[in-house]
Amino acid sequence: MPRLALLLPFLLAACGWVDYDALPEGRIKGTVFVMWVGEGSATEGDGKFVYVPNPRDPLRLIRGGGASPTEIRPEMIYTDGGSIPKPAQMFKGFSPWGYAPAYMIHDWLFVARHCLTDDTPTETERVIAKMEFHESAEIIGEAIKALIASGQVSANDVAPHVIAGAVAGPISYSRWRAEGACAADRVSDVHRAQVEAAIPGAGQRKLRAMTDAKGAPLAPARIITTLSF
Repeated sequence: MPRLALLLPFLLAACGWVDYDALPEGRIKGTVFVMWVGEGSATEGDGKFVYVPNPRDPLRLIRGGGASPTEIRPEMIYTDGGSIPKPAQMFKGFSPWGYAPAYMIHDWLFVARHCLTDDTPTETERVIAKMEFHESAEIIGEAIKALIASGQVSANDVAPHVIAGAVAGPISYSRWRAEGACAADRVSDVHRAQVEAAIPGAGQRKLRAMTDAKGAPLAPARIITTLSF
């Protein structure tokens, strides 16, 4: 409680306004892998988390209330919940993995916006071309409601409301408007090969032809967790 009391003024100052209670309840379907690529491990060394949609059953958010676009289907991205302001990640229910699918969907919206801004979007990213910043905050609220309704996470009187508000604030808005960020957001060819080799049932022929900076053969990415809906 003292920790919350200390940082609550900062959180409120960094928040925008989203009427979480009025948001429609979406539905989350599909399967997502969270993988680790690079040297070291998920707790030590250099490397990155990668969100990987299952090619056979990709994660998607089916939006309610007649919203457009009606479906959000994220592509492969680096992810650490980075589109959520860091101070908000310090509390129970705010960590990048507490509401993992909702955070990944939100992270992807920011990647898509960056690549639209830089005029290098994929066809899937073009689907959100008309999306305004405030809607990105509403979408994470819709996704959190879907997770709670499905029983994937327990209801929390504070976290969903504050998360939705935090991602509508000036910190997130500044990231939304970033220019020149698309290239760094893209999963590298090396990491993509490691990820594809780790997908259950996939082959590793492409990976065998690649080596790291020291000339050593690359290993497949490591699956940290699999989430299915």
